[in-house]
Amino acid sequence: MDSQIGVTVGLCVKNGAAIIKTALESLCMQTFPSHNIEVIVVDGNSKDGTLQIIKAKLKSGFGKIQIFRETQGLGIARQMVIEKASGKYIVWLDADMILAPDYLENQVLFMEQNPDVGIAGGTYTLHIGHGLAADLENVAYAVDSVFGRPGRASKYGFLPGAEGAIYRVEAVRQVGGFDTKINGAAEDTDLAYRVRTKGWQLAMTQERFTESTRASWQSLWNQYVWYGRGGHYIYHKDPCSVNLLQMTPMAGFIAGILRAPGAYLLTHNSAFFLLPMHYTYKRIAWFYGFCNAHLNGYGHKLN
Repeated sequence: MDSQIGVTVGLCVKNGAAIIKTALESLCMQTFPSHNIEVIVVDGNSKDGTLQIIKAKLKSGFGKIQIFRETQGLGIARQMVIEKASGKYIVWLDADMILAPDYLENQVLFMEQNPDVGIAGGTYTLHIGHGLAADLENVAYAVDSVFGRPGRASKYGFLPGAEGAIYRVEAVRQVGGFDTKINGAAEDTDLAYRVRTKGWQLAMTQERFTESTRASWQSLWNQYVWYGRGGHYIYHKDPCSVNLLQMTPMAGFIAGILRAPGAYLLTHNSAFFLLPMHYTYKRIAWFYGFCNAHLNGYGHKLN
């Protein structure tokens, strides 16, 4: 890459003081030239000292550092990064992630070698030993990364999430960036679909990152209720965009059965045969969020 900013790292965070240090350390250890890295932080009005930690860890060395605040949600935060980015690419770093040292270098190289790719997701590293709820959630992501992504609940096929993904700025700006009306998750799924409809390819690379998953059943429930709210908005935009049958608890039970053998092959831990129950629980939460959004008119009010 030349001396100009090659990649923007988008860090959208809220109250991440307890976990963000390792994410920032992994960013500082990247083999990609630091003067070619722009860091854009969008803080969701954190109350726990998150910004102070960020400022202390990112003192110097990067080509550019910008810090903004927002109070309206993740879609708004991500869109702020899209609008402010100076880099040719954006890589999304969450507070609970750890990037391999050559992650940025290899992701940028992949995009340079594949100019038809608009978005490329990375590969989840197995990260267990943090409680049953967190371990079941993480192993499911790892199984999907290693053995493919069966049972994706979308007619669109594989749509990479934002975490760890690299976005070609030209592609995401072409479609207008994130839908800032989404009050919940799925802002990244929606964007990936729109990028693909414009003729860009979506890809999965072998570059690895670690992500800490929800440590309690209550936090996992809250997360998937949030996903369900976002899913309702996507469904309202395009009724065929979400296969509701595949998002039922029974379909979740089947999805867990399909992933359990892969989880055992990766870990040799029989506890992961609980994945069917885990998936059922998640789908109940998702449907609760979906139905709650529907009953409250979410989506209908926004269009």
